[in-house]
Amino acid sequence: MPTYPVINKTTGEKQELTMTMKEYETWKGENPDWERDWMEGVGGVTYGKPTQSDGFKEVMSKVQKAHPRANLSRFT
Repeated sequence: MPTYPVINKTTGEKQELTMTMKEYETWKGENPDWERDWMEGVGGVTYGKPTQSDGFKEVMSKVQKAHPRANLSRFT
């Protein structure tokens, strides 16, 4: 079941709701002072430079050969 982090626009209070999308839409209509907290649930940190897998590089080099005017050098 989906989880919806929400924040009260006036008080700043935070909650995490677990309900179906249909129930959330109904709840949202009944609670106009609350809105989705988009800062919660955003996760993941990338350290360093992401690298491409060898399989992806091989596919992109084939695409480059088929389309010589395309600049795909950053992927190969």
